[in-house]
Amino acid sequence: MIEDFFSQPILNSPYEYPGRHWDLDEIGQPTGKIVEGRRRSELITPISHPQKLRKNAKQDYLEFSGLTGFDTETQKYDPFPIINMVRNFVDDWRKLKSPTQWLVTPETARLLEYWRSHQFQGVRPFFCQVEAVETLIWLTEVCAKIA
Repeated sequence: MIEDFFSQPILNSPYEYPGRHWDLDEIGQPTGKIVEGRRRSELITPISHPQKLRKNAKQDYLEFSGLTGFDTETQKYDPFPIINMVRNFVDDWRKLKSPTQWLVTPETARLLEYWRSHQFQGVRPFFCQVEAVETLIWLTEVCAKIA
């Protein structure tokens, strides 16, 4: 089944919400299992398994130890908890059906309805493009109203 990972690495449409992903183990190697749901944001790069792998070999990570400002565990920058939290908020907000629940201006509501329901002919925005704008809208218009 791991061969499937390399022969068909892309499971989702670029125009739709990413509904499934390949499972990776703790060192970034594919397990061959498909997992339903979106992958959490984290720093993992799936790298093809070498022909001979040393026992207990692990993927190295770039460290900034010894540089000013990165000397202790508390000073390491880890954006992923915030990214995943905002993603979850935007996902929940996106699921709201009624524009009156979106807590946005009428102009923004019309734009969101267009993106979410229009049958595009020709050039169509990718999901990541729409999600980026939805996240910006959520951060600027919605977040302050629900906090």
